[in-house]
Amino acid sequence: MAEGTIKRLTDKGFGFIDTGSDKDMFFHSSDLEGVSYEELQEGQRVSYTEGRGPKGPRAENVKLA
Repeated sequence: MAEGTIKRLTDKGFGFIDTGSDKDMFFHSSDLEGVSYEELQEGQRVSYTEGRGPKGPRAENVKLA
């Protein structure tokens, strides 16, 4: 699993993970495991699996690291 830091959370139930590269990874609240969207905070470390969404790369199986 890859790891990153939550860069931005929106009030619409999705956010972006700073992967340490040029591109941030999109995630949706439905991709979370073992944590609710309301518990997340910007700057937290997370682990995830890289998947594909309809608009490009997407983080799946997102958990607190």
